[in-house]
Amino acid sequence: MQMRAPTGLNGLIEKYRPDLTPFEKTYRHIHHSPELSGQEEQTSATAASHLKNLGFDVHTHIGGYGVAGVLHNGPGPTVLLRADMDALPVEEKTGLPYASTKTAKDPDGETVPVMHACGHDTHVVSLMASASLLHAAREHWSGTLICLFQPAEENVSGARAMIEDGLYDKVPKPDVVLGQHLVRMKTGTVSVRAGRLLTAADSIEVRVYGRGGHGSAPQSCIDPIVIGAAIVTRLQSVVSREVTPGELAVVTCGSIHAGHKANIIPDQLDLKLSVRTYDKATRERVIAGIKRIVEAECAAAGVVEKPSVDIVESTPATINDEPTVRALKKTFGAYFQENLVESEPIAASEDFSLLARALGVPYVMWTYGGVDEKTWEDAVAKGTVNELPSNHSPFFAPCIQPTLRTAVDAMSLGALTFLRQ
Repeated sequence: MQMRAPTGLNGLIEKYRPDLTPFEKTYRHIHHSPELSGQEEQTSATAASHLKNLGFDVHTHIGGYGVAGVLHNGPGPTVLLRADMDALPVEEKTGLPYASTKTAKDPDGETVPVMHACGHDTHVVSLMASASLLHAAREHWSGTLICLFQPAEENVSGARAMIEDGLYDKVPKPDVVLGQHLVRMKTGTVSVRAGRLLTAADSIEVRVYGRGGHGSAPQSCIDPIVIGAAIVTRLQSVVSREVTPGELAVVTCGSIHAGHKANIIPDQLDLKLSVRTYDKATRERVIAGIKRIVEAECAAAGVVEKPSVDIVESTPATINDEPTVRALKKTFGAYFQENLVESEPIAASEDFSLLARALGVPYVMWTYGGVDEKTWEDAVAKGTVNELPSNHSPFFAPCIQPTLRTAVDAMSLGALTFLRQ
């Protein structure tokens, strides 16, 4: 990546960026030792220890393993930088020398493989390094810096848990909330866009009650598997026939489970659904459609007990503040130059925006890439970019550099955009 002249904010980044070698080592360690949502004990301890060593006022165990470090540095704005810490129940297949072989018990008590398949390890380490950079450069800015390490993003509960546990009684209320996310883009590139970035997400659990019995006597039973199959098929019509064309909505059935043996008709079936939308009215219509279809298919099958349809997780869309994005584009453009690229909204979801929505303050999340440059260019030439491993893939393996340096520079520059110079 092209080096820039050491003037203004660009010069501060180049001058005060710490040696990233120890942070690369920390990254490999965190990647090798991932922790599931709500279990981020060691990762949070690593982040908290680093902030304490820098002289931040550090608060731990907020909403679980949440950490918030505060650096008071004179009068001026308060800027909150956020990184999420949790990993996923995915078996790593990257073949990296520091790949995870770890397993853990999930909330249901099942032993599952664990992997940092979404870049949160990079988020953690880049915020640690950014804290070092901004601490070293503190004679050049004035204000208050908050570095927040959030647990349980993958089940979109961590931000809410920190807020409900009194986060903003422990730390100053920020004037702006900033975050970033690693995505499938070329390493060294950054993208920031106003308006829609990430969808709202709702996780829905459905239970269908049938009448169990012997597989040889279906006339004596009400088969929930047949009902479930009809529900899954019919749900595909919600987006195609009930959502305004051009308005984004996704309905996915990620889990269907019933029964244990071939000759036994079970008495119930469970579905797990994921809904993604941007527009509030579209969300309400999609969820209403799901409930109507589930209840109607059960009624058509003659079930006695009404099905349950429960929203178990929910998070709003991430809609970036336009004036804040304009300010970031100015500083990002001057620094990253041709590596500041355009990107489209993503049909994934985050609970990041809750940290700002709780106070009614502006927020922005931007994205940065981690795909090796040659791999990316080859895929672009062949038209196979969509075949590259993306977030949540067992093959997700961002290259360490210049990915980490880009993330550190972007997070530091983002904070300096708003801290008083």
